[in-house]
Amino acid sequence: MSIVVVALVLLLLASCRAAPQVKSAAIPGKILHVEEITIAQIHLGLRTNSFTCEELVATYLDRIKRYDKPTKLNAIVYINPNALKKARDLDTEWKRDKSLRELHCVPIILKDNFDTGDMPTTAGSNVLKSSIPPDDAFMVRRLREAGALILAKSNMAEWAFSPYFTISGTAGETLNPYDLSRVPAGSSGGTAAAIAANFGAVGMGTDTGNSIRGPASHTSLVGIRATIGVTSRDGIVPLLSNRDVAGPITRTVTDAAKVFNVIAGYDPADPLTHSAIRRLPPDYTRYLRRDGLKGARIGVLRDLSNPPTADPGIKLLFEKAINKIRQLGAKIVDPLNIPNFQKHRSANGFCSAFRWDVQKYFASLGDKAPVTDFMDVIRSKNYLPSSQWAIDWVLSAKQPPAQQTPPCLGVDTDPRRKAYLTAVLSSMNRYHIDAIIYPTWSNPPRKVGDLSSPHGNNSPVIAPHTGQPAITVPMGFTRGGLPAGLQILGKPFSEQLLFQYAFAYEQATLHRKPPRLFSEQ
Repeated sequence: MSIVVVALVLLLLASCRAAPQVKSAAIPGKILHVEEITIAQIHLGLRTNSFTCEELVATYLDRIKRYDKPTKLNAIVYINPNALKKARDLDTEWKRDKSLRELHCVPIILKDNFDTGDMPTTAGSNVLKSSIPPDDAFMVRRLREAGALILAKSNMAEWAFSPYFTISGTAGETLNPYDLSRVPAGSSGGTAAAIAANFGAVGMGTDTGNSIRGPASHTSLVGIRATIGVTSRDGIVPLLSNRDVAGPITRTVTDAAKVFNVIAGYDPADPLTHSAIRRLPPDYTRYLRRDGLKGARIGVLRDLSNPPTADPGIKLLFEKAINKIRQLGAKIVDPLNIPNFQKHRSANGFCSAFRWDVQKYFASLGDKAPVTDFMDVIRSKNYLPSSQWAIDWVLSAKQPPAQQTPPCLGVDTDPRRKAYLTAVLSSMNRYHIDAIIYPTWSNPPRKVGDLSSPHGNNSPVIAPHTGQPAITVPMGFTRGGLPAGLQILGKPFSEQLLFQYAFAYEQATLHRKPPRLFSEQ
């Protein structure tokens, strides 16, 4: 037997161990491996004729049917009615061409604020319940061009307003798959819950302050917020365009890097992406090395890891993470002090431009736009009571962004945000720091309906204001099997290093475990 054949057999065996068997009711008698399946395993299965794309998609659809609404997880709001047809088309392409595109037959769950020309895009609001955009968002187009299959839309917090819970006007509340009495955070909680529960292979979320990294942490997933300008915002319902970022929510760092290869880059429709031209590596997966932390200098931001309200279990997990990173060959700088940190974080340039940003989005819908001014939504009171605080925030802005006092600006033009970025980078440069670490949340997921206990949300503190990239990776589980995440913050345009460090830590710990409530084992 040749070395190549032996290697292929071993890889298949590893694939079977990593992804438990699931029977698909949609295709009687067929057994597929979908729990925790990766992009590489999907492609291996297609190449070896272990399953077809249609069988894979049918199995995912079956899991959604059996688990989502019956358990009241409520992660999915809309299933692509053409999913199986698209899967058959991809099978035909594979048989004809004998080659697989980068994301060939990878079932994607999209947060319901990504425009899709063939499905509604509601942003969690009844106002847009029947709104079908004229075309795909830039990222959605890139995903389809790479062979990905848009399987479904996921629930989200109405207009992406809440970082703490995921309740929409269109579908209600999404729960945490690790404990259905708890929240998955917001606003991309539906995407995170769906991917954690293995309803799809890859999820896409958006992050204005927290909403990729927060839900990913609460559901034992990987989520990355890119440097502002690395990825396009075109065709995504905005919350605050000078902070909005979109990106993958996945079960592994490798899958996140593979998706990032497809979605990152220049988009003429988003002028901010011009800054990324010639600054992006050709392949982020080249940086995925098990020894990727060896020689790195990692700073520990104690201001975010040791607040008085931090959960002791999270603190313990964080200390274990520090020790593991040290064992993997990194130099730990502890503590890393950022001059005037409290002053910078309280004068971060946060402002309200939502009314004007979303008005531009309404205009992009053309004549079919159900509304042209968010003030009409407010006057109609067609929003959730839980969104009232955000409505007050919207109303607090009396002038367009550039005319506010002080003006509502981006990192490059806002003196407060520039000063904050300068302070962080100066501290990193002074101590030759490659990345900064802290818990993504200092407290476990809250109980459903709890709006008063400490939340410990660290994601909005730095990256949204300074424009820096940050990734969260599973850090383990605290009491009651509740997930926790380790956040790694880098310098602008250092996403490749974040993938490198996160991968090395992930492979050394393998903290990710699927929720037992949604497992076939």
